[in-house]
Amino acid sequence: MKYLVVIERGPSSFGAYVPDLPGCVAVAATREEITTLIHEAIEFHIEGLKQDGLPIPEPSSTPELVDVDA
Repeated sequence: MKYLVVIERGPSSFGAYVPDLPGCVAVAATREEITTLIHEAIEFHIEGLKQDGLPIPEPSSTPELVDVDA
């Protein structure tokens, strides 16, 4: 499965979350590290759902970039 991951750059770190997996988040110092950590977080999150006998959400979020005049 492929899930949409949103990566945000903060003043001193990066954060990432998965809209289709509420609560699945990661924080890291670099973009490279955040990519690795969110991948691990997704696997851990799905494993937890399986262990709890809960359904694994199907990926449903899609990206869209919107141009605006600012």
